[in-house]
Amino acid sequence: MRIVIAPDKFKGSLSAPDVARHLEEGLRKGSATAGQSETLEVLRIPVADGGEGTLDAAVGSGFTRRRAVVSGPTGQPLAAEFAVRGREAVIEMAAASGLAVLPPSALSQNDGGRPGSASARTASSLGTGELIRAALDAGCRQIILGVGGSANTDGGAGVLQGLGARLLDAAGNELPLGGAALADLAAIDFSGFDTRLEESRFVLASDVDNPLLGPEGAAAIFGPQKGATPADVGELDAALANFVQVLAAEIGPRAVKAANAPGAGAAGGVGYAAIAALAASRRPGIDVVLEFTRLAERLAGADLVITGEGSLDEQSLLGKTPMGVARAAAAAGLPVLAVCGRTTLSPEQQQGSGFGQVYPLTALESRVEICIAEAGRLLEELGQHIGVHLTDSVNTKEPLNV
Repeated sequence: MRIVIAPDKFKGSLSAPDVARHLEEGLRKGSATAGQSETLEVLRIPVADGGEGTLDAAVGSGFTRRRAVVSGPTGQPLAAEFAVRGREAVIEMAAASGLAVLPPSALSQNDGGRPGSASARTASSLGTGELIRAALDAGCRQIILGVGGSANTDGGAGVLQGLGARLLDAAGNELPLGGAALADLAAIDFSGFDTRLEESRFVLASDVDNPLLGPEGAAAIFGPQKGATPADVGELDAALANFVQVLAAEIGPRAVKAANAPGAGAAGGVGYAAIAALAASRRPGIDVVLEFTRLAERLAGADLVITGEGSLDEQSLLGKTPMGVARAAAAAGLPVLAVCGRTTLSPEQQQGSGFGQVYPLTALESRVEICIAEAGRLLEELGQHIGVHLTDSVNTKEPLNV
């Protein structure tokens, strides 16, 4: 029997490779109990939806990790990874410009260690631009930019700076980093912009369809998650609007059009810079990941597919990782199970999603904090249960009680 395990991460608990590894260990124990261990073949394919975890999915599919020292969200140097396969690169912007890599000094001690207002106004995507340049140095000319989990609200201005553009005020001085500084932007000097970009193609992997500006824009919708106060949101939105006008003066009306494009508001506006200045095509993150992992062709000969993520809920049904895997399994005529930390799906939603069965960790342990802290152990228990009942899992869609 051949099983394909293709999960996303359990956010705050386990990476996708770790989820797959623990599940396999449990499957093999259960299969041995059922006397089927010698006939069990397991293929682990970590996947993601274009945000955090995309790099792990790339490495799990044959890409090679590379590392570069870049500027973090506050300008401090940090080592960030990207992945290369031939002339193709996968960049996970959170590795260079994410909330998770903010230094302690950018976190408010009075708000549970969350980003503070100063960070929301000054955090930059500079490191993501530097990471793109590192990929260009590695010979890559097709670049997948996975966005999500960003600390910045700078419209991707930092990305342009990392690629050689100079952002200037009315006196010709270079602006400080961050979105708030864009209020003083008067000109953009592209004379030092990396010429290798002209022969490069970019894919923006993102499920966010927000525009850059306004009540549904980057500052209004995502700024508060990054520590922005209501006053900061207004200031950042106005600064981003100025950025659009100045960029339009340099590259033409496409800069204004790009501000309204679906996905322009992704990752604090990095989506905007990618669309406007790098001519990136936006695609759903899960589609991009499933393509470079070659999931569809690797399902050949499989008997069962197992996918999952930390929280399986209504948001998952809108095109997140488990649904993408379920669609691929359905196209191959294969049954698919889901594992998760918790689920809020009704039986009807579960059935409509294509999952034959859903196994939450909360079926074994009702305390969510224990599910998070001991997810590996609990996943092995679930995997062991599935392994004992593999034949039933393949041949029936009736729920198997844990």
